[in-house]
Amino acid sequence: MTPDFPTLAFLGFAATAAIAALATITARNPVHAALWLVLTFFSVACTWIIGGAEFLGIALVLVYVGAVMVLFLFVVMMLDINFDKLREGFWRHVPLAGGIGFLMALE
Repeated sequence: MTPDFPTLAFLGFAATAAIAALATITARNPVHAALWLVLTFFSVACTWIIGGAEFLGIALVLVYVGAVMVLFLFVVMMLDINFDKLREGFWRHVPLAGGIGFLMALE
């Protein structure tokens, strides 16, 4: 018996959420941890939408992802991060960031 598309999509989103959650707690940089958390919330919202809980999925994206971005803003403001050092490796990470952005847009 072959699984149908919603089952495969659910498993894909669940795997993405689990991997992103693991990356969230293992990231050393708070900026990276916040971005991994956004991907985790987005993937979990997609699983809820597939499961038929559209309101919960949209509420998760609007409330929690919005709250994480505000928290991220406060972390950046409160910590004394050397932005010149962060900007040095910017172009090195553009392909990975583009891939993650494409994955989120695909989801």
